[in-house]
Amino acid sequence: MNKAILQQVHERIKPYIHRTPVLTSELINDIVQAKVYFKCENFQKMGAFKMRGATNAILSLTDDERRKGVVTHSSGNFAQALSLAAKKIGVKAYIVMPKNAPQVKKDAVKTYLGNIIECDSTPIAREDMAEKVQKVTGAKFIHPSNDDQVIYGQGTAAMELFEDYPDLDYVFSPVGGGGLIAGTALAATYFSEHCKVVGGEPKNADDAYRSLLSGKIEFNEHVNTIADGLRTFLGDRNFPIIKKDVEKIIRVEEEDIIMAMKLVWERMKIIIEPSSAVAFAALLKNKRDYKNKKIGVIISGGNVDVTNLPF
Repeated sequence: MNKAILQQVHERIKPYIHRTPVLTSELINDIVQAKVYFKCENFQKMGAFKMRGATNAILSLTDDERRKGVVTHSSGNFAQALSLAAKKIGVKAYIVMPKNAPQVKKDAVKTYLGNIIECDSTPIAREDMAEKVQKVTGAKFIHPSNDDQVIYGQGTAAMELFEDYPDLDYVFSPVGGGGLIAGTALAATYFSEHCKVVGGEPKNADDAYRSLLSGKIEFNEHVNTIADGLRTFLGDRNFPIIKKDVEKIIRVEEEDIIMAMKLVWERMKIIIEPSSAVAFAALLKNKRDYKNKKIGVIISGGNVDVTNLPF
């Protein structure tokens, strides 16, 4: 991986994505006592950063692979992203979703013409079903976060942020499957001279925090968090990047996530989902450590069920 590769990825996906805005809030700056720049991927196509990685992964396939379609397993945002990217590029998408995935996300996948195959809501069930679909259809499996082309695509969000604000001291990213924070770390390495990357993670799903401490990929027995997009695990493609280039991961309580989400809704007048609020919650919880710094925060998505808000 080098700087030129990330730039090439950005050029490749540019016709299919939005260059999302960076928003600021004087009130939030006063609360944090720092300058905070929100990279708003909630305004991305399909409402989340995952459109970037999904698009790059499909565009990286051979013509023959594209003809057979793509398959993934996802409870929400990557399901929508791969469906929409596939629709735009003209490829079939098979989406394995747990039966208990939010209906709003299932509906979105159908809108983007993704073919939903339901399964039980365990990681093993998801993987088994995706494997079956792959065997029957010949479709190429694309992992939501543990795939080099997905990671590079996700890294273009932070790359754009550094192009707009090259002198950031820190960038905060939520941590779920690890694709976004790994891509963010790569962008920081190649497009910033001194910016450090910090992860935010729910305490109730703190596998990445424990993985950094132990030096090996850890797993959660229970993932009882409202940040439904962060209930997944790190993988062997993204963990080495995280281990090398992420300074630390800060754990936050459920109340911290709700408070951060509410603050953004009320003060910035934008819709963000609980998973997006986790990175900002980590900054709020530790704001003394970042006083007077310039800080980027990746708002990862805005796909929320407005009939079931936590506040």
